Amino acid sequence: MRWQQLQHTIQDQPLFETSLLLTGDVTRHQVQRQLSDWTKAQKVIQLRRGIYTLPHQTPHPFVVANHLVPGSYVSLQMALAYHHLIPEHVAVITSVTTQRPGKYENKFGRFSYRHINTSLFYGMEYRLLVNDEYAYVATPEKALLDLIHFRPQGDSAAYIESLRLQNLGILDLERLHRFAERAGKPKLKRAASVIEAIVQREAEEYEPL
Repeated sequence: MRWQQLQHTIQDQPLFETSLLLTGDVTRHQVQRQLSDWTKAQKVIQLRRGIYTLPHQTPHPFVVANHLVPGSYVSLQMALAYHHLIPEHVAVITSVTTQRPGKYENKFGRFSYRHINTSLFYGMEYRLLVNDEYAYVATPEKALLDLIHFRPQGDSAAYIESLRLQNLGILDLERLHRFAERAGKPKLKRAASVIEAIVQREAEEYEPL
């Protein structure tokens, strides 16, 4: 495949996979060898084995996260920050997956993946991020429950208070409890009750006179 053919094939896609170039009589070995040459020439950037982008492309980090491990969604602190539920800047984009945990780092950020049981793999949305880029991101309620799930004693009032949750009005308490019930874990049910109490307290403190 010629360089011009590659550019025409991927057009404006922010990322592309090796399989996209397996058209016509070309073999996988030929494509991989050509991509290796283009990578060395810095015409393409390899994000991990089988996934590439062009130097001028700037895909949203959440899109990169979804592609690095297919079948994952952005969650935990990064999703909470995205939803403006916590005030801190979050440096690592953490996702959950039913596959093995892992870590990646490239020009678009640092990416971490936590393994979660298949029974807990729900509560994500396919969200428009910027332009025409979409990615799977946990809802605010599921991001909280995922964080608490992975945190030892994460259901304690002390820990949940330490998160300094803000903009609590965006939380759907009915959905929070529904997700906790679906998980079937007492820890998450207790956490949902603690979160609801915090939301109600905040609402009472800021209730207009």
